[in-house]
Amino acid sequence: MTATAVPSDLRARLAVGLVFVILGSTQGGWMARIPAIRDQVGLDTARWGVVSSASAVGDLVALALVTVLIGRVSTRLLCLAATVLVLLNAPVLAGASAVPALVLGLAVWGLSATSLNTPVNTLAVATEHAHGRPLMSRFHACYSCGVLAGGALGTLAAAVGVSPGLQLAVSSTVLGALLLTLGGRLPDETASPAERRRPLKDRFTPQLVLLASIAFLASFVEGAASQWSSVFTADYLDAGAALGAATYTCFTVAILAGRLVGDRFVARLGRRLYVRMSLLTVVLGTAVGLAHPGLTFALAGFTIVGLGLACVMPVVIALAGRQPEVPPGEGVSVITIGQWPGFLLAGPAVGLLAGATSLRLALATPAVAALAAAGLTRRLSTA
Repeated sequence: MTATAVPSDLRARLAVGLVFVILGSTQGGWMARIPAIRDQVGLDTARWGVVSSASAVGDLVALALVTVLIGRVSTRLLCLAATVLVLLNAPVLAGASAVPALVLGLAVWGLSATSLNTPVNTLAVATEHAHGRPLMSRFHACYSCGVLAGGALGTLAAAVGVSPGLQLAVSSTVLGALLLTLGGRLPDETASPAERRRPLKDRFTPQLVLLASIAFLASFVEGAASQWSSVFTADYLDAGAALGAATYTCFTVAILAGRLVGDRFVARLGRRLYVRMSLLTVVLGTAVGLAHPGLTFALAGFTIVGLGLACVMPVVIALAGRQPEVPPGEGVSVITIGQWPGFLLAGPAVGLLAGATSLRLALATPAVAALAAAGLTRRLSTA
């Protein structure tokens, strides 16, 4: 059986939460400075779109590596190694002044961030299990807080003229110091020799495939909403860039708010019912946002979608990490495999459909995906 050593004190939760904050704040800080980084490299919007896809190469390498290594080497070691790589790469990526350096930095970002996803969620599952109550939504709220804090710091740095490289170097130094303080409190998971010899195909149980399918559909919804909510308000509703940004902000703040309180509802409703109700809330939000093309409805609709999506992935991951006869890390790795393509494909799929029809009609596809995922929850086992 898998041995999981989990300190049951507050420092264990803080250590896991810190890793989520590091991942979120690094991503938020980077995204807030994309215009400045694009200008310092000298790329136009079209070429930037092509170059930015380099991160997908790192994602694929990381998926393959983590799928093989998780459960066979120390999960804590994987988590710490990926976190350190995220912190080291962030200022190098943000300080890139030439296209080759940017491409390499993006590839390493994809490698490090995706490599971190599975082990940190595995340690979160272990911590939740040790405490005997839902904690996953709170851990993912740490990630959301990190994204917002990183974005705010990036906005401030841009306003006072601080370069992206210096901004990320300072934040990486501070976060790295915190990691040195708390990193030793991270839990761990090691597999027995028998589990190390398990064929990879054995982890794809019917329940895990079902959970991965729900993760794919939920990630498709999140990808579509995050990439197209601002465009819908700014362009389709002709409300301007500022209100477009406000729509996206409503969506992201709603996700954070939902994650801050989600564990309480999971404890009361149970994981299966909670996921189903959350996905149906996404359908409701999409209907509100698209039924009547107006600014108020768009803001309300995407806010409701954010609330519905907030805790779907945390609960799905928690269920994957509790599957019988499958080590938690291996269960979570299956969800990562299902989740990644959903988010990646959402933007292009909605864009292609919008070009053939209209953006309003194309944004109905997330509701279809959420409805399909809600239907799949009927087959979920939460034993």
